[in-house]
Amino acid sequence: MTKSEDKIRNGLFADLHIHSRFSRATSKKINIENLEKYARIKGLGLLGTGDFQHPEWFKELEVLEERDGILYTSSEFPFIWQTEISLMYTQDGKGRRIHYVLLAPNKDVVKQIIKFLSSKGRLDYDGRPIFGFSSIELVDSMREISKDIEIIPGHIWTPWFGIFGSKTGFDSLKEAFQDKAKEIHAIETGLSSDPEMNWKISELNDKTIVSFSDLHSFWPWRIGREATIFNIDKEKLNYKDILKQIRENLILGTVEVDPAYGKYHYDGHRFCNFSCSPEETKKLKGICPKCGKPLTVGVEYRVEELADQDIEDNKNRKPYYKLLPLHELIALSKGSTLSSQKTWKAYNNLIEKFGSELEILLHIEKEELLKELPEDTKLVELILKNRKGEIKVKPGYDGVYGEAMLGEKQTKLI
Repeated sequence: MTKSEDKIRNGLFADLHIHSRFSRATSKKINIENLEKYARIKGLGLLGTGDFQHPEWFKELEVLEERDGILYTSSEFPFIWQTEISLMYTQDGKGRRIHYVLLAPNKDVVKQIIKFLSSKGRLDYDGRPIFGFSSIELVDSMREISKDIEIIPGHIWTPWFGIFGSKTGFDSLKEAFQDKAKEIHAIETGLSSDPEMNWKISELNDKTIVSFSDLHSFWPWRIGREATIFNIDKEKLNYKDILKQIRENLILGTVEVDPAYGKYHYDGHRFCNFSCSPEETKKLKGICPKCGKPLTVGVEYRVEELADQDIEDNKNRKPYYKLLPLHELIALSKGSTLSSQKTWKAYNNLIEKFGSELEILLHIEKEELLKELPEDTKLVELILKNRKGEIKVKPGYDGVYGEAMLGEKQTKLI
């Protein structure tokens, strides 16, 4: 193992964009206990709290012990204060819908954020509330509260709620934030893009590219499916070091799914059961051949539309690991579903043997895998192919997840 690989293996894998059970379309079984349990199984060393401004969830978070801006459970698993909010407003004559991830340094600051947000609307109806003020006002208001609040545009390329999205986004951070663009230090790739796609945008050359799951349930095929790897001493974990690594691009790298896995990678219409590549969209002049209405333009098209440099021009590139979740690989190899007993049995056996999913996906040698799975060489082959990013995925589109391709067979990714 090289020194770089050893550093990655010992890095802090963090998923800092999650939701509580109080957010719309989330599992009602999301609680601190389940989040910790499956974060450990996944191989994560730090989670965001999600939804800290929701009054009921905030009460549950308050029982955790805070030290150096990090919240700890009774068994010492760490969380960081985090939420996501949705802004819906009009700027330059166009309706904007933008999602932001907020990180906060301590409970006192969180209480001030809650006070500000409550002055703008209700906080109890949804864990990801909607507000009518602008991105510029968000930056101004958070900076007035604390300069240690981090504002990260979430899943920046998704059509409807990404800051660069084709439907309600902007063409640049400068357009969105004007003279406040320098206050944005990082962007989140989202499932439908990866760092390489973002390297094509010169405005992002000095921004840290982070990845998180935006989970709506705690299952291993959700939690940590995308994560950021920090170069931090796990025994001396503190908010300021996390913030420094984000703001100064000191992270070790990221874990990504294949961007084709995402629900908005290609263009199309889900109700017409039609999808196509950006090249085909241009030939169609953006019109669905089935219903005659404008297609939902996806992430790949939008990236190419805004691309203004070769990826080599970005000198701050970090390594990233393109991985499908282990449950997906097991289900593919056995022709089963993600949550079937057959899949869970194989998954639990591997976790019991090797400790965590990310350890299996990234590091366990072929010989060790074959020793544990002597009659399942197909799964071993998939794990190794996955590690090299060699499992093809039929792209997702217009809210439909992608499909893994195994020979002639296609298995839907959930």
